[in-house]
Amino acid sequence: MSDTSAAAAPAVAAALDPLHDLGVRATSEGGEIRVFSATARRLELCLFDERDSTWVEKSVRLQRDEHGVWSGRSPLLTPGRRYSLRAAGPSSPRDDFDRGRHLLDPYARGIAPITAHSYRGVVVDGGFDWGGITKPGTPMADSVIYEAHVKGLTKQLRSVPAQLRGTYAGLAHESTIAYLKDLGVTAVELLPVQAFTSEQRLLKQGLANYWGYNPVGYFAPHTPYASRSARAAGPAAVLTEFKGMVRLLHAAGLEVILDVVYNHTAEEGAGGVPFGFRGLDNATYYRQDHRGRYIDTTGCGNTLDASQPAVQRLVLDSLRYWATELQVDGFRFDLAVTLGRDESGAFRPDHPLLTALAADPALTGVKLIAEPWDTGQGGWQTGGFPAGWSEWNDRYRDGVRDFWLADAAVVAGGGYARSGRGAIANRLAGSSEVFPGTRGPTASVNFVTAHDGFTLADLTTYQAKRNLGNGESNRDGTDNNRSYNFGTEGTTRNEAVLAGRRRAMRNLLGTLLLSAGVPMLLAGDEIGRTQRGNNNAYCHDATVTWLNWNLADWQQDLHDVVRRLLTIRREHAALRPTRYAERGARSAAVEMHWFDGSGEAMTEAAWGSIEDRTLQYYACTRTAAGTSQILLVVHGATTAVEVRLPEQDGVDSYDLLWSSADDGAPPLHLSPAAEVWVEGPTLLVFMASDAYRV
Repeated sequence: MSDTSAAAAPAVAAALDPLHDLGVRATSEGGEIRVFSATARRLELCLFDERDSTWVEKSVRLQRDEHGVWSGRSPLLTPGRRYSLRAAGPSSPRDDFDRGRHLLDPYARGIAPITAHSYRGVVVDGGFDWGGITKPGTPMADSVIYEAHVKGLTKQLRSVPAQLRGTYAGLAHESTIAYLKDLGVTAVELLPVQAFTSEQRLLKQGLANYWGYNPVGYFAPHTPYASRSARAAGPAAVLTEFKGMVRLLHAAGLEVILDVVYNHTAEEGAGGVPFGFRGLDNATYYRQDHRGRYIDTTGCGNTLDASQPAVQRLVLDSLRYWATELQVDGFRFDLAVTLGRDESGAFRPDHPLLTALAADPALTGVKLIAEPWDTGQGGWQTGGFPAGWSEWNDRYRDGVRDFWLADAAVVAGGGYARSGRGAIANRLAGSSEVFPGTRGPTASVNFVTAHDGFTLADLTTYQAKRNLGNGESNRDGTDNNRSYNFGTEGTTRNEAVLAGRRRAMRNLLGTLLLSAGVPMLLAGDEIGRTQRGNNNAYCHDATVTWLNWNLADWQQDLHDVVRRLLTIRREHAALRPTRYAERGARSAAVEMHWFDGSGEAMTEAAWGSIEDRTLQYYACTRTAAGTSQILLVVHGATTAVEVRLPEQDGVDSYDLLWSSADDGAPPLHLSPAAEVWVEGPTLLVFMASDAYRV
């Protein structure tokens, strides 16, 4: 815990304490519900039978305390019971009360949909036998994250029984787990699994929100991802299936990280349907101006107001629940800058919520990963989060794409490369200029592709997005792809074009998986998955977004490349530093040196050269177990070059571990100062003679 976090924790705890134990809790005589609303004048609890057709009791009027917490009890508020809330309050521009409207409890741990935007809470029994299975506790430096969609990963995976494909149980099936373990990843990062729905606009177009960034509630797993039998049995069975998934993944040593969306809700903007938060306390939950107009920093119509203690409590309670009751290992926060905006709307690294999350004892050891931007003013904050946080590093993504793809496209068109060796060097070494001070390389979650944007294969196939199927006239999705189609747009049978694309994919994957920091691999990139040029396929629950496991030979070869690269990363500690080295320092615990293609130490003038695109990176990590030394050779030009390996203290020879030019190349055992012929864009990794395997 940082000093700042430690100092802030007591103040945050004091502010949030009056809002304790919200939601439904069992009592000796049934159950008690506690709901927050600072602005309501009346709150009622309504109870329903299993078919939602009959009220089983006259509504229970809740009582308000001095902190805006309403509570009430009923002997019928027991597991399996469906319930809703009704609220009445003042009529003002900042409120949206309707006493006849049935509202969802924000803390509902089970959710039953009634219509597309109407829900009942369901009381669930959270009991579960974990069988002694505990969290793997993988250190961040050793983590390899696999970003996946619960449904898309196994919907077409034939080794999974048909009734389980595309479900929590399918993800936890023995064949899925065996695949992940064999590949070499350590964690699955799941696109949103907290209950969500589709936007009204998409439903009218016959589309659906496939990704899940449109939350309904923050305590219940998304029901459609459960198996048919669990869905039929109800929310308690859905919860059990989710926990069973986590247990089986943990038993295999795989961590579970959830993509969470605490920046907005599915109640949308001014024309949205109030189903919960807005009908209970619109003025508190959402950012508004003095006229009651929503301040939108998310691009989704509304923004949860993280400057409000009630919202901070909601986020903290939700995370504690998933981390403790459901044993989740970490969270990736969508549009995380929104969570750090104060009452004025400005982002603050010392925001009470951000520091509370890093300091919360219930979240000790839980991985916190920020998407460090949103759509509001001052929304780009990469490198700006406090200690205890890691961040998606978009500078890494852009720099690596520029070096291997965008520059190649410019050169092919007769221009000059725009990025030199310095840019790729910073990315290989952990982006110390982005995350200065003591945060270290593990603050950087490195990625080349993610769920939004081109897949790896499409990045080398398309110059322009093809999003017409999204219903927005191809306006959605970024145009800043930094891609290169190698002279032909879209699919082709031209062997030279295909060879260039596949080498580029190997270069991108090699850079990603051998860089300092925490690599994140998009599910399917290891098998060359395509979305046919759609770089914003959020609204397609179809084969275009589901992984196709019918692999051509080149796809199996690419899979084997990823598997080999992850083995190299796992076996060589020099590729997984926990802190930054000082450039040129010798005999330190973490050491790195840079050389040009001639094996000479890089000079300031050499760093500034755009024309010369050959670089050698020596990394060394010393621990009590021994010394690990690695040499990466990077050549980012289409021309051939003779590279002279550097003469480095303590290195007697270099052994080639992998080359992007030919993964099946015979082993090379070379002496310092040996010359290596490199043709075209290539990445090579060598082990020094006294490197040890860990």
